[in-house]
Amino acid sequence: MKFLPFILPLLTAAALATVHLLPEAGDMAPSAVEIDIPGKFGGWNTRAIPASEDEIATLAADTRFSKAICLSPRDGEFDLASGLAIPDRIDISIVLSGHDLNNSIHRPERCMPAQGHVIGSSAHLVLDLPNGRKLNARRLLSVQSLPTNAARTEYASFNCVTYYFFVGNHSITHDHIERTLIDVKDRLLRGMDQRWAYVSASMWYGKVPWIEEEITLEEAEEKLRSFLREFAVEQIDWEMIPP
Repeated sequence: MKFLPFILPLLTAAALATVHLLPEAGDMAPSAVEIDIPGKFGGWNTRAIPASEDEIATLAADTRFSKAICLSPRDGEFDLASGLAIPDRIDISIVLSGHDLNNSIHRPERCMPAQGHVIGSSAHLVLDLPNGRKLNARRLLSVQSLPTNAARTEYASFNCVTYYFFVGNHSITHDHIERTLIDVKDRLLRGMDQRWAYVSASMWYGKVPWIEEEITLEEAEEKLRSFLREFAVEQIDWEMIPP
């Protein structure tokens, strides 16, 4: 038994490596998530934004992106100069894999540092959805530093909470290794490949420039979870996902 801690990682690595040796399957089964983000989610208005050049350059050419800034007015808070409501902001991103899964989708922990994030902690959580289903997600806490001038010599830093998960044709998981093992099993037993979509949503907390009062982590998470519950029910075809 003393060799068990060494054997388990080797077995996992061997299982992951077999995905390259399996026979090619036919057409890829579609993801159960709708990638196009609607212009409105309940009390949230969305504005589409393009993927960054770094994202496009580092992933396979047939990878699809759908990204948006989502704004919702804060109760009773208005900008005195413009008279407009002061909004909360959530950033949502959906990345749909192409035929080369290894080069079109991966754990966000790999790409978030390139977007200025220093990740401090990671945890698993379960969201209870209004339709009676459950959604497993990964929660990341990070500090994001963004340049404030064209020369990129000055930066502003923000506390950030991010939730993410992967949606396949018949599976949802928050774990990258589990996602890979599902692909191996599907290729062996079903002779199929499936498109995976990586869904992430994030919100700043603490001192946010346009909001006078600091946002607590608890407040940010409450709004993020409410947003994702609504998103999951509306955007995921749950008939494709076994209970």
